[in-house]
Amino acid sequence: MKAYEYRHIVSFEETNLVGNVYFANHIRWQGRVREIFLRDYAPDVIDALGQGLSLVTTRVSCEYFQELFALDEVLIKMFATQITQNRVTMKFDYLRVRQENTEELIASGEQQIASMMKEGTTMRPTPLPQSLRLALYEFEI
Repeated sequence: MKAYEYRHIVSFEETNLVGNVYFANHIRWQGRVREIFLRDYAPDVIDALGQGLSLVTTRVSCEYFQELFALDEVLIKMFATQITQNRVTMKFDYLRVRQENTEELIASGEQQIASMMKEGTTMRPTPLPQSLRLALYEFEI
């Protein structure tokens, strides 16, 4: 199965006083992966975001198995697990990459977004943009 992949090096600012990565950063990285995915596969959606389209996060989670530390290299793999009319659910696997190119599963997360259109002060569901839908199908499991 094909995954969208994003590599990240943990910085010292992403760690807490104990020296491990603060748990909320995993959720922040999910958002970063989503943004870079849009840039790479559906750049027209970025333009649509300035014209009333919103991709609203409706659910997010992360299960932690191991800790990460400053300067760890993390490979974040994103998969689409469910695509409906106006929603997509994505799975995120966080893997620590070792120097010998081995990967260790550190955490696993999930996020669901809904495609919404702003109309004045309200929002209504709207179909996922076609370019985004087609791009997500490439990474569907």
